[in-house]
Amino acid sequence: MARNSLPSITAGEGGLNRYLDEIRKFPMLEPQEEYMLAKRYAEHADRDAAHRLVTSHLRLVAKIAMGYRGYGLPIGEVVSEGNVGLMQAVKKFDPERGFRLATYAMWWIKASIQEYILRSWSLVKMGTTANQKRLFFNLRRLKGKIQAIEDGDLRHEHVTEIATKLNVSEEEVVSMNRRLSGDASLNAPMRASEGESGQWQDWLVDDHESQEAVLIEQDELETRRNMLSRAMAVLNERERRIFAARRLAEEPVTLEELSAEFDISRERVRQIEVRAFEKVQEAVQKDALDQAKALRVVDA
Repeated sequence: MARNSLPSITAGEGGLNRYLDEIRKFPMLEPQEEYMLAKRYAEHADRDAAHRLVTSHLRLVAKIAMGYRGYGLPIGEVVSEGNVGLMQAVKKFDPERGFRLATYAMWWIKASIQEYILRSWSLVKMGTTANQKRLFFNLRRLKGKIQAIEDGDLRHEHVTEIATKLNVSEEEVVSMNRRLSGDASLNAPMRASEGESGQWQDWLVDDHESQEAVLIEQDELETRRNMLSRAMAVLNERERRIFAARRLAEEPVTLEELSAEFDISRERVRQIEVRAFEKVQEAVQKDALDQAKALRVVDA
């Protein structure tokens, strides 16, 4: 699906408002409808199905993009890059995994926008490792959280705290803070050419998820937990213990420990683990199909 087939944003706040009005016209999809469209695209490369999947999620892109207005880039470009991430998500989305597209697409959208920001900011012509990206996009938030809002260099204790939280060196924190502080005062007015008003500090990025995204994620998590709980009912007591110990524990129990617990060989433990996983997987897939059938009956 081509990027130019989507609505575009013209310059200025009025252009943004018109764009938001336009994308609100695209209907949201019910879970079963989304699933069927995703199946059509995955199996038949149906462009109409892809278009409906993308346009129904343009509001999600806009919400995420608004969180990055504090970087001084044209909002139209930020949204456009987010839309590219959304289209990549649609291409790679697997509806059989049981997740909603919004949950999956959120990370592609953010990654696309963040890559665009890193490419565009002249002051960030540096290595872009995962840690440096995390520092770039979280430094302002953490400074506000620890009330390190003074001009100039950070205090040593603040540098240490931020470096520890973001797993970067103290030198990287000092360097990034100087680059960000040197670009412009947070109290400086925004350029009129960007179609914005107010001061830079008015548009500092909020790295918290939108309420819509949080609710979507919580709903998906609860659904997956319920499906897993129902699926584990097909296991006997030994299978359930081994599966939970090997696949669900934060620190998996070793084959040797389970071998001693059940007085069987490590290879036998491994076989039980694999078989239990297959049984749970089959039960989850059956549960998902049953739910899909129930939705079709209700829709009918």
